[in-house]
Amino acid sequence: MNDRYDTGDAGYGGGPYEVVGYDEYGRPVYGQVPAQQAPQSQQATYDPYAQQQGYGYDPYATGRQQAPSYGPVQQPHAYDPYGTQAPYDPYATGTQDATGYDPYGQAASSGQQPRITEQTAYIPHQAGPAENTRVPDDTRIPQDTLTPGDSEPPTAEENHHAEQFAFVEEPDGDSEDVIDWLKFTENRTERREEARRRARSRIIALLVVLALVVVGGVGYLWFAGKLPGLSSSDGKTGTATPVTAQKRDVIVVHLHNTGKGGTSTALLVDNTTTKQGTTVLLPNSLALTDDDGSTTTLAKSVDDDGASGTRGQLDTVLGTSIQGTWRLDTPYLENLVELVGNIEIDTNTDVPDPDTKKKGTAPLVHKGQGQTLSGKTAVAYATYRAAGESQNAQLERFGQVMQGVLRKMSSDPSSATTTVQTLAQILDPPLTDKDLGGFLANLADLAKSGDYRTALLPVQSDGTLTAQTSDSVVKDILGGTAKSPDAGSSVRVSVQNATGVKDDTDKARVVLLNGGFTFLEGGTASGTQAASKVLYADAADKANATEVAKTLGLPAGSVTKGSVSSGADVSVILGGDYEPSSS
Repeated sequence: MNDRYDTGDAGYGGGPYEVVGYDEYGRPVYGQVPAQQAPQSQQATYDPYAQQQGYGYDPYATGRQQAPSYGPVQQPHAYDPYGTQAPYDPYATGTQDATGYDPYGQAASSGQQPRITEQTAYIPHQAGPAENTRVPDDTRIPQDTLTPGDSEPPTAEENHHAEQFAFVEEPDGDSEDVIDWLKFTENRTERREEARRRARSRIIALLVVLALVVVGGVGYLWFAGKLPGLSSSDGKTGTATPVTAQKRDVIVVHLHNTGKGGTSTALLVDNTTTKQGTTVLLPNSLALTDDDGSTTTLAKSVDDDGASGTRGQLDTVLGTSIQGTWRLDTPYLENLVELVGNIEIDTNTDVPDPDTKKKGTAPLVHKGQGQTLSGKTAVAYATYRAAGESQNAQLERFGQVMQGVLRKMSSDPSSATTTVQTLAQILDPPLTDKDLGGFLANLADLAKSGDYRTALLPVQSDGTLTAQTSDSVVKDILGGTAKSPDAGSSVRVSVQNATGVKDDTDKARVVLLNGGFTFLEGGTASGTQAASKVLYADAADKANATEVAKTLGLPAGSVTKGSVSSGADVSVILGGDYEPSSS
């Protein structure tokens, strides 16, 4: 297929070859020299390819030739590149222009035509003609096969198209694209795998954190005794500590209304074992026992026996240990509320202004949620008791004010102590400013965290405690067991009347007091029972129970082990077999 140039094929002819132009790659294009050449003078006029004058090519056809830059000067040839006799037509079209000049190298039909200045051959570094000037493939000679002065055509083995060696000379773009695509897909796969690994790591870390939070929360609830089945109502806390062994700090507060008179009493309890704070409201009708064994009420005891005497009597009845007494007169309560910066509570009633007796005036305190109370309004709300209301209603308002004060009190012991000292009140010994400040700071921390509640001690109409009261308040909040009597003190006996005769209680009280026992009012049973019972809780009190039964004239078979009322060593339930005349 690659025939040699000297084969003499039709359309090409034989003879020597000459450079007729350059292709788009800057390589020379060769053509056969015609058999009859133009006169020597025409060749000397203008040679666009600078063949007669070496390499003195005038690219702009000015008639001036440039000096050769390299290589020997070529001798002129007899060939006219514009073909005056038989110009070369590389595409064999046989067409000519109107002037007789055939841009493809054929001679015009009218013979020799004057030379024109345009040229259609491709010149290096210039844009090619608009027409397709590509010469036949077999006329292209590789540039590396020709040196200056060569006049012989290359061999057939050397006459190959440049495109045939593209796989050697030029890189395969498709191969590079495939490699780039493989790298891209590989990188994308690696990124996806890395994203999956990071996601799995995050999920594992989140699960670990959640597990730690759950374990920590359960541990805290277990420690605080708030897990179901481990609460204080079951007799145990989260630390499995019995209620009788839990540590409590207790202070009794007496609010004295200096304007209208009267007192309100509450116990502030800080259970350091369960981390629970409580305000226990004590009704004024609570029955207490004087030092001489006579029965009295809480309100009367505060007025008659003072702080120390009342504190001891409360210890006896409730079976607790009170560390101090805080007497809080209403002016000091007003100052305390002002010092903590007012309080917010949910009021349950409208409170009129005590200084205004005119009807139709706006209330001093409005009923509603989230009411802000100043010192004056807080005192008015804490001491207010509407007509026909029980003392317990007013006592509950006092408890709301105390809890509101604790929520605003500083949790820092030093700051709380400063607040107490600013009140400039005189505390009853052994309570000091530092002790009260540290105690209130602990309760304030519990109140802010929600571990604080208010409970009312329910008493019967005669001021005595019921068994339900002992379980819900005395046992769970205050310890649940009676305080052991001091050496030399008398045995405390609680008497409950189940005979149906009211006077039997007073008769039994007189008998017991004369026998050297301490009488505690146990109230009246809801029903009657035929047989009397004498109960003791500890085996050490069995002998005392037997002695109580003899004193009351009851049979020895009535003595048995059982539940004893709070604050008592022996409990007596008088039945129908009790005969006061035999006591």
